[in-house]
Amino acid sequence: MSFDEIIDRRGTHCVKWDMMETLYGVSAEDGISMWVADMDFRPPQCVQDAVADMHEHGVYGYFGDDSKYRAAICWWMQERHNWTVDPSHIFSTHGLVNGTAMCLDAFTSEGDGVVLFTPVYHAFAKVITASNRDLCELEMPIVDGRLTLDFDAFDAQMKGHEKMLVLCSPHNPGGRVWTREELEGIADFAKRHDLILVSDEIHHDLTMPGQQHIPMAHIDGIEDRLVMMTAATKTFNIAGSHIGNVIIADDKLRAKFAGRMAALGMSPNSFGLFMVTAAYSPDGAKWLDELREYLAENARVFDEGINAIPGLRSMALESTYLAWVDFDGTGMSREEFTARVQDTAKIAANYGPTFGKGGDSFLRFNIAAPRSVIKEAVARMQAAFSDLQ
Repeated sequence: MSFDEIIDRRGTHCVKWDMMETLYGVSAEDGISMWVADMDFRPPQCVQDAVADMHEHGVYGYFGDDSKYRAAICWWMQERHNWTVDPSHIFSTHGLVNGTAMCLDAFTSEGDGVVLFTPVYHAFAKVITASNRDLCELEMPIVDGRLTLDFDAFDAQMKGHEKMLVLCSPHNPGGRVWTREELEGIADFAKRHDLILVSDEIHHDLTMPGQQHIPMAHIDGIEDRLVMMTAATKTFNIAGSHIGNVIIADDKLRAKFAGRMAALGMSPNSFGLFMVTAAYSPDGAKWLDELREYLAENARVFDEGINAIPGLRSMALESTYLAWVDFDGTGMSREEFTARVQDTAKIAANYGPTFGKGGDSFLRFNIAAPRSVIKEAVARMQAAFSDLQ
């Protein structure tokens, strides 16, 4: 696999490239798309082969017998995360945004409070508010350049009607890999306030060198309120397959979730099942190890170039391929620094405020692209802010 290959995604119904002019005013002709969290890389050959086999067979009927699919998930979680998963505990949803919505539907009611540690992945807030739950944002302080957890401050902001906490682990957009101590603190917080804890761990495979993700399922005393969510879609760049897993060890929670799945007639599509089964394999693991090395060097190149611009600071990545850049030091308004990025550098990046409290002075940049693209983006940013240098 050559991650340096430029793949033209324009005109392929690719939201990342074909929607950026509509949403950001940046033309795909000469702009760089760094917003949506998918990669400009092809998935591993084993996934391509699985899709090719489906095409060669040529019949796309109902999928039956998902035992190999479940076994592949269990193998992967054991092999990569030292996490033993019972295959009967796995539900397949249409991605993890859908998984989050299903958890809200199963475990909360209209008017209930749902807690987020912000800034955080924007889709959480969208489904919470769309389902008429009360969005409760607890802003994380930045200490020594990293997002941190202040449980004393969080406790003081709780109102008593909260029923669920949705956690992003590893964290998007801040790139944090939570420590065991932090995860234990989160578990204690959930128990203290009697919250269902939904842990979205979609980025768990995309850690930087020297970082080790700890599944929330490894934290003792939390099983009776824990819902784990994982997916292969971010890891292997197959988000269009719209498949994710909700994994529930507790019998009562699992029965309740199963009831809502049945009531809504939910079932996954066969393409996603075949793709994930192929990806969660030794071949997929080899490709992932190469990808992580490539992303780590992209992060080094991006951070070095961005941090050389006075007033800009890219938060050090511990996981994900999403750089969280703070423009506060420029003294510019959000409108001014955003205009320089979009109109001068011609880069489409996610707006910080969409991630909730704590995001006002930030933009999020996707660095999962060929290195030549990352270098060009850095050069454009340095040119756009040249008067500060």
